[in-house]
Amino acid sequence: MSGGATSNPGTSPQFAQVMGHPRPLWMLFMTEFWERFAFYGMRWALALYIVAQFYGGDSAGEAPASRLYGAYLALVYAAALFGGYVADKVIGYQRSILLGAVVMAAGLFMVMVPNEVVFHIGLATIIAGNGLFKPNISTMVGQLYVTGDERRDSGFTLFYMGINAGAFIAPILTGWLAENMFGGSSAMPAYKAVFIASGVGMLISLVWFWFGRGQLQGVGKPDVGSEGLGRVLLVALGVLVAIPAIYFLLSIDAANLAIILFVLFVVLCVLIMVEGFKNGAVARDKAVAMLIIFAFNVLFWVFFEQAGSSFNFLAQNIVDRDFGDWTFPVGWFQSVNSLAIITLAPVIAWIWIKMGKANPSIPRKFGLGILFNGAAFLLLMVALSNFVDPQSMKIPFWTLFMVYVIQSVGELCLSPIGLSMVTKLAPVRLVGFGMGGWFLSTAIGNNLSGIFASEVSGEGGMTTASALSGYTFGFWVLLGAGVVLFLIAPLIQKLMHGVK
Repeated sequence: MSGGATSNPGTSPQFAQVMGHPRPLWMLFMTEFWERFAFYGMRWALALYIVAQFYGGDSAGEAPASRLYGAYLALVYAAALFGGYVADKVIGYQRSILLGAVVMAAGLFMVMVPNEVVFHIGLATIIAGNGLFKPNISTMVGQLYVTGDERRDSGFTLFYMGINAGAFIAPILTGWLAENMFGGSSAMPAYKAVFIASGVGMLISLVWFWFGRGQLQGVGKPDVGSEGLGRVLLVALGVLVAIPAIYFLLSIDAANLAIILFVLFVVLCVLIMVEGFKNGAVARDKAVAMLIIFAFNVLFWVFFEQAGSSFNFLAQNIVDRDFGDWTFPVGWFQSVNSLAIITLAPVIAWIWIKMGKANPSIPRKFGLGILFNGAAFLLLMVALSNFVDPQSMKIPFWTLFMVYVIQSVGELCLSPIGLSMVTKLAPVRLVGFGMGGWFLSTAIGNNLSGIFASEVSGEGGMTTASALSGYTFGFWVLLGAGVVLFLIAPLIQKLMHGVK
């Protein structure tokens, strides 16, 4: 870790306590709140904006918009690999967060420019900034607690609530602004308002951290001898070089990007397995178990991440959102996931505790996550087959709302244990590579989600028939994967050698 003794969790400074936790936790909570506000504030609008702005509203633009959206999310996760290295080895966590915030804010304001080239450069800039910001602020939360501090888990839980609070509020506010500012309406939102609000949110995050970082008492600062600004300028120059490279990756065919990500993933897997074999049979078996879980993680995110692509087009074209004279904004569906997470996370945690020794193993929890994801697609299948109104040709509002809720239950079964699992199963010398494998498996899933969404829309745009066909395929894939994972769970658990 960067920052010498001050960033070592075993020798963290003595902080003033606020509500039973180190005072800086609340500063990091609000910094992350506003960063997530910025990220999710514009995320719901991306695919819809691409179709409206660059395809003149023609539904034929849905497929390429979905592919670009998937590539964007994939590269956001892939960039986290490099951002963590930069913070750890080059400039420290504080400076990485500040630089990342500046870069992200610049990108968010760039995407509002109605020019396709500038828009793509803006997305590439957001990706580069997010890579410097997102993984490192989470790391700093852990550095606030000394080794063995029992409050660490609850501190991360509070921080996670900040993430979801920002993600919950952002689509509601930016969705309202899009329909009420700059001449926008429910039929034609002014997406410029979305990007402006998101950019302002990122600036608030930057200012909040800039003035609050003094509370950290040196935690997250660069190592002794590395305090000069020369390294920061070097990293900033690296960002300027990286942005054109990211722009290129966004511009290539999504299938080619999938190949690049897959090759990176295979290289990581080979390195992990070689290290596992060096460390003996137990380490080898744990590495095998982890890589099997990675494969199922890819499948989960392929279908979960329809939220910002095909589900948006479904909401816009095929879901009845009218309540009298008022129309439920498309973007507000994106808040359902965060609301469900905030509401259901304590319930799920309580259920695991109450189950005691019957608490499902890690692979079975992953299997439940996949099956709940499949249940959401089953509901869509039923709705598109039986609940379509013959006059409006739309499905009831509640069906898509519940799809998000059911998917959220699946996310709670799978996502919270992912990174923890990696730290327990990866070879000791390659835990960082294990984290890289987790992020890359998620990135591959996100990229494939865009490709799948483009197939759901087809060449002419989403129809009831194309949605039913695509989501039926999704259901059967998820059901099959969930059943297989349940069947092989005892084998995976055996390979994990007691890890729970």
